[in-house]
Amino acid sequence: MNIANNTVVTIHFTVCSSDGTQIDTSRNSEPMVFLQGSHFMIQGLENELEGKSIGDKFVIDIAPNLAYGERHEELVQAVPKSMFEDMDVTPGMTFRATTDDGEQSVMIIDVEDENVIVDGNHPLSGLTLNFDVEVLDVRKATEEEISHGHPHTEGGCGHSH
Repeated sequence: MNIANNTVVTIHFTVCSSDGTQIDTSRNSEPMVFLQGSHFMIQGLENELEGKSIGDKFVIDIAPNLAYGERHEELVQAVPKSMFEDMDVTPGMTFRATTDDGEQSVMIIDVEDENVIVDGNHPLSGLTLNFDVEVLDVRKATEEEISHGHPHTEGGCGHSH
């Protein structure tokens, strides 16, 4: 069976930045299982998986526009420390911030005397990502999996919809 929308796909993967720094891998743990076409994976990887089958292996570079988007420097802002209500904030911490466009995740990248510098970009935005992928399994999704938008294990999906 070939990978297409509404198939459940099982892969092992390693993803690295363009300089070869490993970002994530499934190879030392459980493989990744997802519903193709559900937008669980980045668009560039879903596109490349289309038509592949069990046993296929490939390496692909995925540009930012098909991964986590380009960086937007206007999303890096200084906010008053007082907004953190005497919390001990440190670089690397993440928060949900309320903006004019709704809630957004932000990461603290620096702490100054009066301000905290936050970055609303995804940590992988602006990066070309290199994926090394092996397709382990492909099967047709059940109607329930399609309606829920994700694959289920033998015991169901573990939550109510």
